[in-house]
Amino acid sequence: MTFACEHTSKESAIRSHKKKQRTLMRRSFAEGIGLFSGEKVSIALCPAAENSGIVFQRIDLPHRPLLPARAETVQGTPRCTIIGNGTESVQTVEHLLAALRAYDIDNVLIEISGSEVPIMDGSSMPFVCMIEESGICQQEEEKELMRLQKPVFWSQGDIHLIALPSDEYRITCTIHYPHCKRIGTQFYTFSLDSGRFKNEIASSRTFSVYEEIAPMIEKGLFKGGSLDNAVVIKEDEVVNPEGLRFADEMVRHKVLDLIGDLSLVPPFLAHVIAVRSGHPSNNAFAKQILNHITLENS
Repeated sequence: MTFACEHTSKESAIRSHKKKQRTLMRRSFAEGIGLFSGEKVSIALCPAAENSGIVFQRIDLPHRPLLPARAETVQGTPRCTIIGNGTESVQTVEHLLAALRAYDIDNVLIEISGSEVPIMDGSSMPFVCMIEESGICQQEEEKELMRLQKPVFWSQGDIHLIALPSDEYRITCTIHYPHCKRIGTQFYTFSLDSGRFKNEIASSRTFSVYEEIAPMIEKGLFKGGSLDNAVVIKEDEVVNPEGLRFADEMVRHKVLDLIGDLSLVPPFLAHVIAVRSGHPSNNAFAKQILNHITLENS
């Protein structure tokens, strides 16, 4: 199958209400293991037709169900984001979705041979490499880039998210771990584009405080977890022999997760500010933004 497209080598510096849709030029393939299941799984990113969106296809199942990546298809957020149709699902989608959002990819078919996106090295960089290997293809159909007209708030306890009207897509994130001095309080802000994402955010890895996850490890809930795909802090020290990739790698990864979770909403421009957010709050906020955008544009 072929798609009308025009190769694009760099992002436009001018933001507008309407932009051309984008897909991939060719298929790319990778394999790894699931963080939670420990099972080997393959994944292929494939070009897709205009207006088809980002869709996962479970090629391991006889009927090969299609699972659209949208806020309304989120099934759960147990230390990751799960999308599905109530019967079949795919979990740990956020790192891949963050890379697709950063590279402004609108339409892609993701063939996956299991129920979990491979964790790879715990970051988005392997998926960035897949996208760059595929190449990016501009399509004929336009998409509308929504701009918020009013702020959108979400708060619960000490977790807060707000999206402010803006002419750019900026993410600002603060994390606070008073019980872990090695993490402590960290802050990061940046305006999203593919270059900055690749250089500043994509290689930041998922992380855990060992004392918090030890009971889950004992129950066998992280069958594929290792120091090869996660940063682990134990007794206020980083256990990984190679150390951190950035001094503030933890907050950068929280930014990565937020980009991935908010990509389940159609593209919009806003300054998103998050304080102590995680997958449950990210996805609740995504649904609130979606409702807000729908009302503003109805």
